[in-house]
Amino acid sequence: MEPRILDTRLKQYNDITKQNDQLYRGVAKKFGLSECAFWILYYLRADYGEAKQSEICSSFHQPKQSIHSALKKLEAEGYIALTAGGNRRSKGIVLTAEGRRLCEETVDHVIEAEKSALGSLSEEEQEELMNLYNRYTKQFKLNMRAMPEKGGNIT
Repeated sequence: MEPRILDTRLKQYNDITKQNDQLYRGVAKKFGLSECAFWILYYLRADYGEAKQSEICSSFHQPKQSIHSALKKLEAEGYIALTAGGNRRSKGIVLTAEGRRLCEETVDHVIEAEKSALGSLSEEEQEELMNLYNRYTKQFKLNMRAMPEKGGNIT
């Protein structure tokens, strides 16, 4: 493919992904939540169960300290509770009744908007979107792993 066309496609892709990022940032702010708190609530609500901090960190690819700080704030505000585990690192995280109410007022609306947007595509289009996006992400990840360290040889 001609390099100019690839440049145009890359710009389109980046514009779309940044637009989506901004939608989530904006809705978190609209709801008075930090982005990290929003995504924790989203994860707990979409999964409808107990989660471990390590699962949340892995899912969001965020630093453990950022997740930990947001969890502590959500716990202090009464939106989540920590359940007993085998050790202090394996405690489960669940929504409290107040947390479920908060989700009904916030992240549930986002989940419904996402489902509606996805539902506007046919099943074949949905599958194609997921397959292509997954394939792109896997290849991009491979390309990023092959990138030299800072100061390394680029040849």
